[in-house]
Amino acid sequence: MFDKELIKLIGGNRKYVAYTVLLMVLGMLANVGVTASVCAAVYLLSEGSAPSGYILPAATAAVSLLVRYIASRCTGDLKDMLGRKVKKDLRERTYDKILKLGVRSTDGMSMAGLTQVSMEGIEQLDLYYSAYLPQFFFSMLAPFLLFFICVGIDWRTALVLLACVPLIPLSIVAVSKYAKKIFARYWGKYTSMGDAFLDSVQGLKELKIFKADAARHAKMNASAEEFRKITMKVLVMQLASTTIMDLVAFGGAGLGVAFSVWGAMSGRLAPAQALFLILVAAEFFLPLRSLGSAFHVAMNGASAGKKIISLLQAEDPVWGDKEVTGTRLALEDVTFSYDCKRDVLKGVTMEFPQTGMTAIVGESGCGKSTVVNLLIGARHPQRGKVTVGGEDIENVSRESYYSRLASVSYNTYIFNDTVRANFRLAKEDVTDEEMREALRKVDLLGFIEENGGFDKVISEDADNISGGQKQRLALAVNLVADKDIYVFDEATSNIDIESEGIIMRNVREMSREKSVIVISHRLANVVPADRIYYMEAGGLKESGTHAQLMEKRGGYAGLYLAQKSLEEGYKAYAAPLAGEAL
Repeated sequence: MFDKELIKLIGGNRKYVAYTVLLMVLGMLANVGVTASVCAAVYLLSEGSAPSGYILPAATAAVSLLVRYIASRCTGDLKDMLGRKVKKDLRERTYDKILKLGVRSTDGMSMAGLTQVSMEGIEQLDLYYSAYLPQFFFSMLAPFLLFFICVGIDWRTALVLLACVPLIPLSIVAVSKYAKKIFARYWGKYTSMGDAFLDSVQGLKELKIFKADAARHAKMNASAEEFRKITMKVLVMQLASTTIMDLVAFGGAGLGVAFSVWGAMSGRLAPAQALFLILVAAEFFLPLRSLGSAFHVAMNGASAGKKIISLLQAEDPVWGDKEVTGTRLALEDVTFSYDCKRDVLKGVTMEFPQTGMTAIVGESGCGKSTVVNLLIGARHPQRGKVTVGGEDIENVSRESYYSRLASVSYNTYIFNDTVRANFRLAKEDVTDEEMREALRKVDLLGFIEENGGFDKVISEDADNISGGQKQRLALAVNLVADKDIYVFDEATSNIDIESEGIIMRNVREMSREKSVIVISHRLANVVPADRIYYMEAGGLKESGTHAQLMEKRGGYAGLYLAQKSLEEGYKAYAAPLAGEAL
């Protein structure tokens, strides 16, 4: 199995494959030299030669053994170097690709699948490149080199040995079609089980609350059982193909031995010549037999390699090289579809001034989050354009654009590191005073100082602070970044009223000097906005200030009054309960 795409994947490291093959050939020739020396000594012994006659065979054997030892050591070192370089290069390319994709997710690959492919998948490719690939080229060369060595001694035996050699590749080819399907399914089940496991661990609290953990347990057992079955199929396939290759290899070598013995008995070959052919017969088949053993590892690595190639070939986001000269954002007659079948946005035009607060509201599914994805460059429209400072963002450099823009959402990630380290992600040279000021604005300074200060470690997924504190810390980090454009995508979703009020107070203060874009399901938060865009079914239906939209008595007014009525009803219901609790 030889895959050109996988060969291209290693780029400049191909030279190490060539060096390894040359060393393997040198080692084989040295081995033949040892065999020839032994046969020469046997011949001299049968002829009753003087002791001085053994000097040349002994010296040849010694030199051959030394060359073989050096070649073997260098081959091992080169394979190790090749594996390490390939892993390093592939991990760098994979990581760089993920960085290029940026805020856009990798299509068709979950986080668990991406982790498995970029970690264990690359480990499997290490064996493909360091073990299988050199063996593949060596196995193609070795039988022909041995044939040219043996054909001068006895062309019949040499021809028989060479004719039997292709039976091993034929058996590999026969197995490969079935093996490709098996290994593709194997990796599919492997990544699927990883996804299910990660999903179950992350949602363990919800599973316990809804008493669905037993059902999830059964589902995980079923997934594990499917993976066990496909693993058993892989092992059965490997055992069967190994048995076939052993029969071919030992059968071919046995046939060569038989022809050598027949030649010696018929007087066609001298005993020493027959012995040489007998000893060399196995060398015809050992390289291809080793290739067959490496084949199964190669198939596993190739399946992982296809997924890595798919990731590396994913289309990069469209960016240019111009510098951003202004911060006024706009959508101009934008139409967008995720699947090219149904338009999520339909001819939307919006403007976001350099200063002030602009809000985008509407019922769930109206297209608010899609607008955010377009504004932050995660997606690009099929028709129309998104501009910054009058320039299409596809023409500006991503570095320049992101140096002006910050995005805070309901799931903004806080890293499992110290508070100080999280601030340094936004501003590398941030001072203690700047951190204090940012934390003071979001009412977190006291909490941080009482719980370890700036060296307090935030646990994974910010589990050691509340949801409201996490959102306020995310806001503080972004305040330190001091960007020109701030996008708040449901930043107050699922947090307490106190934290919501603190965040919205900071949003309003920022809007005096920055361009602030707010997407919120709670319309009370957007009442102070300088302009509100109300969306329905992917289209822009209304725009204006809160007062102007209320006067229109359209969709926005209806949604606002409905929310207000529900909130007041809830307060009226909750007040007596709170009194009873007291």
